[in-house]
Amino acid sequence: MDREGLADFLRRRRTALQPADVGLAPGRRRRTAGLRREEVAALAHMSTDFYARLEQGRGSRPSQQTVAALARAMRLTQDERDHLFQLAGHAAPPRGYRSDHVTPALMRVLDRLDTPAQIVSDLGVTLAQNPLAEALLGVHTEHTGFARSLMYRWFTDPAERRIYPPDDHELHSRSYVATLRAVHSRNADDAEAQALVERLRSDSREFAELWDEHEVAERRDTRKRMVHAVVGELTLDCQILTSQNQTERLVVFTAAPGTEDAERLELLSVIGAQTFEATA
Repeated sequence: MDREGLADFLRRRRTALQPADVGLAPGRRRRTAGLRREEVAALAHMSTDFYARLEQGRGSRPSQQTVAALARAMRLTQDERDHLFQLAGHAAPPRGYRSDHVTPALMRVLDRLDTPAQIVSDLGVTLAQNPLAEALLGVHTEHTGFARSLMYRWFTDPAERRIYPPDDHELHSRSYVATLRAVHSRNADDAEAQALVERLRSDSREFAELWDEHEVAERRDTRKRMVHAVVGELTLDCQILTSQNQTERLVVFTAAPGTEDAERLELLSVIGAQTFEATA
């Protein structure tokens, strides 16, 4: 680990960023250039103290997951991301393969959307969410292990289904299994997909039975009903867009203009923004 190099790189990248670059409001007049340390820490979902120690060249070596979170927060290019991993003493993830690092161009699209949206991997791992997606669905970027995958949580954690009407559960289950089957069948050497399938077959009888039905289909758009604790039931269009990196999907939730769903989504945007500002 190159502590001095890591500290210098983080400081320079932070001071080169503007709030608009990462989807933040300008706020009050700033005495120093770039983002504040606490803003970078919040975007990377870590404590300000831990991040400050990295910039000061002290503290423990950051994990690979932490380095990936910093790369996302700072909107690093792939070259910059690889350099950051090397400074932290880790091998950079292979390019063109599944990674925690989101394509910068896709992150810029996410930052500019005024509707709930998130970036997920082809195995259902949420890589980034905008504040409205967190307000609608909850924070999905803090899970670890197999639970990082929405597909795994759907079949093993009853809490994952609470915001969806029970009548829709079978439809979602079949959709997730068919999507995972399509991903799994694309590459026989995909160890990560194989491990997820094997674990789900072991942990969920429902998944195992559906898997044996051999349905295959990657969903690109659908409609989802959700029951939010504050704004009530919403029916939203869910568009799933694939980026140049085929393992990344941008999932966007919208409501038809002039409908009650649109009004409730607008109310959620107010509530969600207030909640994010209070906790950031």
